[in-house]
Amino acid sequence: MSVTADQAIENAARLLDRAEIELTNLPLMERLDELAASWLQVAALVMERERV
Repeated sequence: MSVTADQAIENAARLLDRAEIELTNLPLMERLDELAASWLQVAALVMERERV
């Protein structure tokens, strides 16, 4: 399955939205933030690949 940069960014945004809801659960909030950062890295890699 191929993921586009837009899809990866949308996934990151969804995770960050969820992290905002989890203000009382710091470990989960941090994990969601880490996952969002991973999706942003995927987006950057996809955009880099598309430039080549």
